[in-house]
Amino acid sequence: MARTAQTKTEQSAMLRSLFLLAGPTVIEQALQTVVQYADTAMVGQIGAQASAAVGLTITVTWLVNSPLFAMGVGVLALIAKSIGENDLEKARAASSQAVWIALALGLVMGAATLAASPFLPGWMGADPSLHRDASIYFAIICAPMLFRSFSIIFASVLRAVGDTKTPMVVNGVMNLCNIVLNQLFISSGQTFHILGFSVHIPGMGWGIAGAAIATAVSMCLGGTMIFAAALRHPLLNMRGRKLQLDKPVLSEIVRVGIPVTLNRVVTCMGQVVFTSLVAGLGTLATAAHSIALTAEEAFYVPGYGMQAATSTLSGNALGRRSEKELHQVVHASLVLAVSIMSLMALGLFLFPDRMMALFTPDREVVETGAVLLRMVAVSEPLFAVFIIFEGVFQGIGDTRGPFVCSTVCMWVVRVCLTFVCVRWLGMGLRAVWVCMIADNALRCFWLTARYFAGVWKARFHRS
Repeated sequence: MARTAQTKTEQSAMLRSLFLLAGPTVIEQALQTVVQYADTAMVGQIGAQASAAVGLTITVTWLVNSPLFAMGVGVLALIAKSIGENDLEKARAASSQAVWIALALGLVMGAATLAASPFLPGWMGADPSLHRDASIYFAIICAPMLFRSFSIIFASVLRAVGDTKTPMVVNGVMNLCNIVLNQLFISSGQTFHILGFSVHIPGMGWGIAGAAIATAVSMCLGGTMIFAAALRHPLLNMRGRKLQLDKPVLSEIVRVGIPVTLNRVVTCMGQVVFTSLVAGLGTLATAAHSIALTAEEAFYVPGYGMQAATSTLSGNALGRRSEKELHQVVHASLVLAVSIMSLMALGLFLFPDRMMALFTPDREVVETGAVLLRMVAVSEPLFAVFIIFEGVFQGIGDTRGPFVCSTVCMWVVRVCLTFVCVRWLGMGLRAVWVCMIADNALRCFWLTARYFAGVWKARFHRS
């Protein structure tokens, strides 16, 4: 009886820890989704072609962000493990090495994306009418890559030390800035009638380029703010430290980060090919596909918010060499993520047309996208399980297995099956989304089986 009471107390404490860590991250990601919604809706008012041009760059942006998020995972895993071991000096050393990583990736990725931007739409097989707008949009949002690098990597640094509120606040400021600048830059001005008064808000009328400039300015602001917050954090104590390479610490970060980088790059390259196959179905299909992906994003925000908290607590459990604590983290995270995402999926299933109508007035695009959203809503609970187990493996630095899983699922299930359905069998967008859902389902079952097989346990018994 006493043991049962103790177990319940421990589970309650773990749930509280998850809520405290995950709450701000969920809000942060929700705010990011609101901005993505605002961007898509404002651009959607220009027309389906504008939506397609912006949507064409979404998966490539994920690809570009891959090394940044991956190295953020490497830094988070090392800092969380060090804190679990109560080795604060190593945690501070890891945060210092994050500066070098952010600088290197920001400069290299910035140069590469700007060089590729004129050719990107052609590489993806887009309709020639989309080339100019898509190229301009992609080039502008990639210009401040250095700031994006610092924003992503140092948000992970702060989360690793349990500070999820600062990234939330910074992203809130970024998102507010983005929405205000969208209004000023995209349209030529709008008049609002409120309580008998007419209020005119001026605009520059820059269209797609205006949306990109708003995003770029917001990114510069966010990168500056998040790095300044990391410098001031008392646990990291980065001010006054000599900025020099620490090869053992850097190699440990890279050892965890490289498989995650490969995972994300391979997955996102698959997404790019996947999107190019959709682009071959025409402008209407591309617009419906990209808008439906954006609409779905809000419904898995809680899962990714939980993932960040799960990674941090899993790394702490590894530092304390406590398998029991890891099991508690997994159980609590799965219960919360699956419950919340299942409830949200019900809303997506019941009101998909209303979600699509938020982003475009085009009736045909709305009707096509609504069918896709209803299909994917059924798979959201499986997606929640995959997200949590991915976070667990990232937190304990076991990143090779998930890399193999993502590679096989993306390229064999999603890309190859989509190619067969579209190019050989002449099937349409619904078949494409069936392949995407099958990919997510297989990832869920694969990582679940891997966790219960216990291949990760060796990490808890190393000296």
